[in-house]
Amino acid sequence: MTAFENIQTRINAGEKIWLDAGNGTELQERGVAMHPDVWCGVAHMQQPQTMIDIHADYIKAGADIITTNTFSSNRNMMGPAGLGDQVEDTIQTGVRLAQQARASVDADERVAIAGSMSHQVPVILGSNTRDPDTVPDTDIAAQNFVEMTGILAMSGVDLILLEMMSDLNLVPAAKNAAVQTGLPVWMGMCCKRGDSGELVNYVNPAVSFNDTCAQLIDDSIAAVGIMHTSIDCIDDAVATIRKHWSGPVMVYPDSGHFTMPKWHFETVISPEAYAEHMKRWADAGVQILGACCGMGVKHIDACVRKLG
Repeated sequence: MTAFENIQTRINAGEKIWLDAGNGTELQERGVAMHPDVWCGVAHMQQPQTMIDIHADYIKAGADIITTNTFSSNRNMMGPAGLGDQVEDTIQTGVRLAQQARASVDADERVAIAGSMSHQVPVILGSNTRDPDTVPDTDIAAQNFVEMTGILAMSGVDLILLEMMSDLNLVPAAKNAAVQTGLPVWMGMCCKRGDSGELVNYVNPAVSFNDTCAQLIDDSIAAVGIMHTSIDCIDDAVATIRKHWSGPVMVYPDSGHFTMPKWHFETVISPEAYAEHMKRWADAGVQILGACCGMGVKHIDACVRKLG
């Protein structure tokens, strides 16, 4: 039985599955420079041993799934930065470092590797706002997604993890490219509060999160969740997802805030406080549990120790 087959068996049995937490922010915390155009997308190329150590530390903390540091390594990001010729090597290296970390702690049979892919596009320096002039048309984006999912699959990931899915024009192509690999596909969506406190689409606040779920969730995906979203939105977001999805649910929010190219940690929740939230979500039936930007190894360790 492969690592992912074992995880799927555990999901079917109703058990908790532990994801890792932020890779980019953990790299930043350990002193690795963030690229001014692609954030953490090439950080593992600068200090590969640090990336191996981070993956291994997540496994030691209890993670059942580690995620490749490829969230920001897609051609949509790297092309405009003049790094298009490095896309394949960057993604392949991200997978290889995760594999090396897993082997280094003898976890090949227990821990699965998720190939991370977002539809991220360049962000205006000093802000958290995408640059509208760099958003590719859907045909170009589709080609880029096929390229990336193909590299991830050929490099040996166990599943594709679609992260921060919200752009209604780009998600269908990303999802289709991932499904075409034949690998299991998990999808993490994101949202925020609108002016009246309602949950809205992260990219287009004119669209409700409920309508976003209605458009994006279907049975081609094996698990659906909420990520890169403030902790205070999670309970409502999970309730909304469950209106459209009866399968396993993931939760991995962020904490702190981002201005390109750095994460700001001043308001990040403590590991102990985060574990209290995690217990509530687990008690409510969320099975796949982790964290996103701003949180790291200490947060996963605290959660696993509290919940077992």
